[in-house]
Amino acid sequence: ANRAAEQAFGILGTICWTVQLIPQVWKSYRDKDTHGLSHWFILLWGISGALQGIYVILQRLNIPLMIQPQLFGFLSFVCWGQCQYYGLKRSRKVAILMTLGMMIFWGLFEFVFIITLRPMHNRGYHTPANVFGITSSVTISVALFPQYWEIYKCGEVVGISILFIFVDMMGGVFNDLSLAFKDEFDVIAAVTYTLVIVLDGAIIVAALILNPRARRRRRREA
Repeated sequence: ANRAAEQAFGILGTICWTVQLIPQVWKSYRDKDTHGLSHWFILLWGISGALQGIYVILQRLNIPLMIQPQLFGFLSFVCWGQCQYYGLKRSRKVAILMTLGMMIFWGLFEFVFIITLRPMHNRGYHTPANVFGITSSVTISVALFPQYWEIYKCGEVVGISILFIFVDMMGGVFNDLSLAFKDEFDVIAAVTYTLVIVLDGAIIVAALILNPRARRRRRREA
């Protein structure tokens, strides 16, 4: 194990997963439009942040990996709020209240389960924590399917920032590397991070293949 390398890669992963959604927030704000971005995808990512937060805090992973899910969930809910306002045309007040409601509910959900499960986890009963870790992995995976459906319907990758997806993917790479230098390799956390790499990579490949085709199709129709 190499504590310095574990912390260094954990910090790089945290930086990526702190800023990865900022290009998406900016794109949606600049365009005043979220067409092509699935609000179910981004909502499920926000929820997965709370589930992953319970797991990593109970497991006492390094500090950067504990902070990550909180920032990831917060920014996901901000993006979800933009989908409510720009995409579903809800009023600004309603969109803000819905976003704050989601943040408060899932923040309290995470806090209550950490406090409740900590004593039994400390006694060596790790099953509940593992359930949250596995559920987080499943949620992150399932979340991408509504986005793949949006890509299929549009025939190209629109509404979603490719920079966001790339930085998100690199965050998964750095987080996996951080775990590789830990005393005891955490398989459940690694599965979560690796799924992010694979599923984000699929969106980038789709953009490289479908977007040039869509541009050529529009030129022919012009």
